[in-house]
Amino acid sequence: MNPRRGGGLRGVVIGVVGVLLIGLLLERGLLDLPDAPEVPEFQTVRAAHASSDVWLLDREGRPLQPIRVDHARRRLNWTPLEEIAPNLVEILVRVEDRAFHQHRGVSWLSVLGAIKDRLLHGSRRGASTLTMQLVGLLERGSGGWSGRRGLRQKWLQMRAAWAMERSWSKAEILEAYLNLVPFRGELQGIAAASRSLFDKAPSGLLPAESILLVAQLPAPNGPVVRTTARACALAARIDPEISCPELTTRAERLLRGRLPPVRAEVALAPHAARWLIRGRGPEIGSSAGLRSTLDADLQRSASESLDRQLAQLAGHNVRDGAVLVVENATGAVLAYVGGGGVDPSARHVDGVRALRQAGSTLKPFLYQLAIEERLITAASLLEDSPVELVMPTGIYQPNNYDREFRGWVSARTALASSLNVPAVRVLMVTGLAPFAARLRQFGYYVREEGSFHGHALALGSVEVTLWQQVNAYATLANGGLFVPLVLESDRQPPAPRRITSAESAFILADILSDPLARTPTFGLGNPLATPFWSAVKTGTSKRMRDNWCIGFTPRFTVGVWVGNFDGQPMREVSGISGAAEVWLEVMLAARHRFGSGGDDPELPPGADMIHRSILFEPAVEPPRREWFLTGTGSDTIRLHDGALRPSRIRSPGDGAILAMDPDIPPGLQRLVPRMSPVHPGNQWRLDGVPWPAVPEGWELVPGSHQWELLDGEGRLLDRARFQVRGATRHVERE
Repeated sequence: MNPRRGGGLRGVVIGVVGVLLIGLLLERGLLDLPDAPEVPEFQTVRAAHASSDVWLLDREGRPLQPIRVDHARRRLNWTPLEEIAPNLVEILVRVEDRAFHQHRGVSWLSVLGAIKDRLLHGSRRGASTLTMQLVGLLERGSGGWSGRRGLRQKWLQMRAAWAMERSWSKAEILEAYLNLVPFRGELQGIAAASRSLFDKAPSGLLPAESILLVAQLPAPNGPVVRTTARACALAARIDPEISCPELTTRAERLLRGRLPPVRAEVALAPHAARWLIRGRGPEIGSSAGLRSTLDADLQRSASESLDRQLAQLAGHNVRDGAVLVVENATGAVLAYVGGGGVDPSARHVDGVRALRQAGSTLKPFLYQLAIEERLITAASLLEDSPVELVMPTGIYQPNNYDREFRGWVSARTALASSLNVPAVRVLMVTGLAPFAARLRQFGYYVREEGSFHGHALALGSVEVTLWQQVNAYATLANGGLFVPLVLESDRQPPAPRRITSAESAFILADILSDPLARTPTFGLGNPLATPFWSAVKTGTSKRMRDNWCIGFTPRFTVGVWVGNFDGQPMREVSGISGAAEVWLEVMLAARHRFGSGGDDPELPPGADMIHRSILFEPAVEPPRREWFLTGTGSDTIRLHDGALRPSRIRSPGDGAILAMDPDIPPGLQRLVPRMSPVHPGNQWRLDGVPWPAVPEGWELVPGSHQWELLDGEGRLLDRARFQVRGATRHVERE
């Protein structure tokens, strides 16, 4: 042997023996050296542990939904050792630290073995015990020295392990280790790993699952092939009945690519949670959670009702929906279901906040404006008959949902039965700009001027959100007081502000609660007829893309939307067959959850109004009692005889532009003028020349023209100017 080499080896051996001797003295507390590492108490470590989620809680502190606020790592709440499967703890100790229950922080046999392997074979065999590994995890978490490797760092780690074993129990060390150790990807701690990889609590882990977890510890993000090989080797040592091919298949499925999400035990309000944390950081809430105004029972009930209805409507191409329930007096949101169903078109879209076309749900605010301005009363007669309106984009011909017209009806019947043409006629009285301004007052975000939408604004051409809808209807329920909706229990909302008079709000609520007034369209047996007082309105947008049902009792307002987030039209779905079924179930659930609120009285009438009996002449509607603003009431609502009512030109509309088709012979392109109402004695005049009303109509002639309608004595009743543009054909040149 080389003398120099032999002397060097003896020096190393002497040094090792010296270190071991000092270590044994330190381990038993017989020797103390300066600058000993400080070891935190177990309770301090446990208290400092923060989940990457904050829980959204309901108004009573019950968990609703986890909200992820830390995106650097994925870990859940601290898991006590008694809630971790014993087989996992047993496998961990057997594989990572066989002498764990015997040593005092450092395994001298492992240290000697590591030194021998390094001297003789040059290998870097590990000698860290679970206690030393835990010290390293704590130091890495605090940015300390153990992130750097070297003899000095290993020595400090050993000294910290001895100190830990003197103040911590073995159970505490195992518990802390399993809550802090990293697994694959961003997973940290046994709870996150178990939930993500196996969708179960740590208490339910099977031996094969525990082996897959322990096999990750030496290199959590190493190649899947090596992790699989390690798992198979462990299974052969621990339980030969565990199949290596089965472990390989599971490891490939779980560890390769993106990890499965961590499924929460409770997940009732994902969209509400995402809305609450928008633009916030980890400071949101606290370890105790973020308390909301939601009610867990009602939230669950509303979600289940929506899911059931969407399942029934699946054959009608309906996949998405949303529900919002609020308390009228406080604006507190009690249920917030942003989506549902088993096959949503866009799972992460929030249906409560998404912009959708309003349909007929805006009509109550139009009638309220007209009543408040004393332009009409609930008993005023409106004509439900065909009408043509000239718009910048062409001729607008509103139709009712069932494409039938009912003649003269009262404003009460027109609104409750959701007739379109009378609503357009009311908008012609109030004006576009005042109605758009009124919608903004009720909280609707109408970006364009009223003229942008034209008279289609009366039928809900503007886009709105369910949040806006429910807030606006709750304002009617509050007698015209706008109370902003709140979702956070500790947030103080702005003071309520008056939007409209209590009297006009009461009349609107009374109309929307009248089951007889909605009979012409909806019949008597429908989900809108609740066994208690409620006011409700449905709406369907054009091409059946959106379906609404929004209504209120004196205490609650419930809004429901169903449709498709991707804009696909539904098939054969109306307000009654779509959203109304969910509305009724949720309204009943809210009443059951919070009680009836006494005798469920109607909304109280205002001071500046009267209630009187009325008759219609002729009897277009039965006699009834009706509410009026003071000074607008009448005992008899008379309709002048139709023969005395002057006719008007129905088509073409004044200012219309007609374009001739180049592919149709000119002689076949004709126009038949129409009047309403029709009186046989009336006469037509075209460009100042009497025109005999012939069935085949007038042959179109390019240029500017004017129809005039005269009565039997030649008096001018109406005039319509229009243009005919000649046909042009595009000829391609070679």
